[in-house]
Amino acid sequence: MVVDDLFDLAVIGGGVNGAGIARDATGRGAKVLLLEGGDLAGRTSSASTKLIHGGLRYLEHYEFALVREALGERERLWRIAPHIIRPMRFVLPHADGLRPVWMLRLGLWLYDHIGGRKLLPKTRTVKLDRHTAGGPLTDNDGVGFEYSDCWVDDARLVVLNALDAAERGARVLTRTPMTSAQREDGQWLIETPARQFRASAMVNAGGPAVLEVLGKMAEQGDYGMRLVRGSHIVVPKLFDHPFAYIFQLPDGRVTFAIPYERDFALIGTTDAEHEGSLDQVAASAVEIEYLCEATNRYFATNIAPADVVWSYAGVRPLIDDGSGKPEEATRGYRLDLSETGEGAPLLSVYGGKLTTYRHLAEEAVDMLATRLPALSGSAWTTSQALPGGEFAVGEIDALIAELRKNYPFLDDEDAQRIGRAYGTRAGDWLGMATNCEDLGRDFGGGLSQAEVDYLRRQEWAQTAEDVLWRRTKLGLRLDPTQKAALADYMAD
Repeated sequence: MVVDDLFDLAVIGGGVNGAGIARDATGRGAKVLLLEGGDLAGRTSSASTKLIHGGLRYLEHYEFALVREALGERERLWRIAPHIIRPMRFVLPHADGLRPVWMLRLGLWLYDHIGGRKLLPKTRTVKLDRHTAGGPLTDNDGVGFEYSDCWVDDARLVVLNALDAAERGARVLTRTPMTSAQREDGQWLIETPARQFRASAMVNAGGPAVLEVLGKMAEQGDYGMRLVRGSHIVVPKLFDHPFAYIFQLPDGRVTFAIPYERDFALIGTTDAEHEGSLDQVAASAVEIEYLCEATNRYFATNIAPADVVWSYAGVRPLIDDGSGKPEEATRGYRLDLSETGEGAPLLSVYGGKLTTYRHLAEEAVDMLATRLPALSGSAWTTSQALPGGEFAVGEIDALIAELRKNYPFLDDEDAQRIGRAYGTRAGDWLGMATNCEDLGRDFGGGLSQAEVDYLRRQEWAQTAEDVLWRRTKLGLRLDPTQKAALADYMAD
């Protein structure tokens, strides 16, 4: 079996934490290998509620440090990725018999003040009526609150971190599972189906499979993990404005209703204990029914499972802190670095949230730097843009207008999608095109051969699913015949 070059650091897991750590470490001078058994963001990191947020409901569980950390990251992430992250206003209606108005007001005051908010608008009290965001609601004559968080294209966040790592010198291998690893002569010898690698240190960023990865290293985990499934549904849009909603439910949970991909609404999430395989995770019929019922408590237009055009689910790796209900388990993370006497360093990541990935990665690399001389640089990811995000917040509309000017054959919807997905990199695949025919085959939904080829060449896309549900969300637009044609093209 071929033994590859020696790396300073091998990162196992191509979710948001693994990609973030690979990016940070590469930027500090390390020679990094990122191994992912499937596609980048193939599991939990593409199955979120698509939010960069502090987690308003975590305040009820006294997770003040976590909320402060996450709130502090919102505007940092918006600044470094203003194409795939954008501010969003959320409407929280008061509901009789649930949390009182004073509690909501206090929680939102804390939300505004503990995280260093500077750019996002503050909370305000609103009267909900048929002329405002109360229009689509059953009770459109009550009081509510309007506050700020951010929306994110979660899978692209992962891919862009991996892309930046690769452009800085990291080696990124997808569809390359680690089958085993062991310390040998002060290094890690890593086995994959096709070859071996050596690394001076390793990071286990396996997400929900963190304990499984440790088992392949004959290592024991220091924390028990609780696997909790979060499911979402997508339905035809229920309202025609840019606000999102957060609704209180009688069981103490909350659910979101978010405008999604122009013509749809995203509803989520659930908290259900997950058992079984991590490879085929799907929303259960019970969860879909729960989300429909939760939505129908508030919206005048009711939905049923038959209205669901797409559903997805991801497994959250939560540290088992002895909490009763799944929603009460901490969303915080722990980093565990092996002792100095155990040989080549191993750092394992337990838990974590999409919003805190950058800070988690920075903390992880700081820890590794105490044991890995190659990590000679200082922390740097706070202000360095992700690929395509090299412009200021608030300038996305100007960037999209420039796209329309340079490529007049793009309609408004295509220019919006492309600009928000690729930012300043859009021209990398639009090139010198002067008409749609220059972009090659049209797969439908605005997806061209030029874009598909770019995603295969630059962003590790190998299957139609990689393109339609992670690099883009055009799976909502293509019909079965078009999807089959794309699959055939990518199989060639």
